[in-house]
Amino acid sequence: MNDLLTIRNLQVTFGGTQAVDRIDLSVKPGEVVGVVGESGSGKSVTMMALMGLIDAPGKVSADQITFDGKDLLKASARERRKIIGKDIAMVFQDALSSLNPSYTVGYQIKEVLKLHEGLRGDALNKRALELLDQVGIPDAKSRINAFPHQMSGGMNQRVMIAMAVACNPKLLIADEPTTALDVTIQAQIMELLVKLQKERGMALVLISHDLAVVSEVAQRVAVMYAGEIIETNHVPTIFSEPHHPYTEALLAAIPEHSRGAERLAALPGMVPGKDDRPSGCLFAPRCTYAVEDCWKARPNLFQLDRNDPAVRARCIKPLNIDVVVEGGAR
Repeated sequence: MNDLLTIRNLQVTFGGTQAVDRIDLSVKPGEVVGVVGESGSGKSVTMMALMGLIDAPGKVSADQITFDGKDLLKASARERRKIIGKDIAMVFQDALSSLNPSYTVGYQIKEVLKLHEGLRGDALNKRALELLDQVGIPDAKSRINAFPHQMSGGMNQRVMIAMAVACNPKLLIADEPTTALDVTIQAQIMELLVKLQKERGMALVLISHDLAVVSEVAQRVAVMYAGEIIETNHVPTIFSEPHHPYTEALLAAIPEHSRGAERLAALPGMVPGKDDRPSGCLFAPRCTYAVEDCWKARPNLFQLDRNDPAVRARCIKPLNIDVVVEGGAR
């Protein structure tokens, strides 16, 4: 099966600061891919670069960005607008700040339908109400004329999801879709996203720092650290046999894994900033497995399974694997 989305060597810089570095990522039609990592690891910036939402002074470059057979690097602004919002849609972290407070939620849903589907009149109103029903908003006829501030955080997030799936996208990006919500509402929103993904057969990229959620939903996971993808693998293997020390440390920090211990497991140190990025592996200063060679040069994202390009780790001493990885740093 051909990839729906292919990204090769994506880089994003802000005033000389490398926010995203050498990102390679692919998504197949109908696949659910989790992107995990600490805050500031570059998860959201990577997807915003794909959506064309990086403004100056940010600079985006890549060797390849293709979607559904179309080269987005060569596409005109007009061609990209036909794809972004229709075939590729995104649900952002904070719905209340993403929705326009000056317009009703119905108006904002209808704008998407008018722009990309060309709907007008009764057909437009009917479709907007159908979408509100599909995302579980009760009494849609009265809610359609409400403003965002008149609705709860969970309801606003459902409106955002309705806008995102309005045009039946082939790829939906959900950026920490439950961050600002109560725990019970978080579960409902995740259940809704998974339901819509299965019903519509769309691919889903789920950005999250919650490994438990990702383990239940995703088929494949990419782990990011300091702007780089440092491991990719299938679920559940990546959780049972992590190949990168950072992934192992993230899993150890889950509270359930510290039952019976006096203290929760914690990862010492900080993510390197603009002026303290080491010349070698970016994780080396925090890594308990680091050796002298780790500090010499930046490692590649090595393929660890000859028969499966999805099994990769950016480490010269991968864990839980009995192979000697050949090759040098890029």
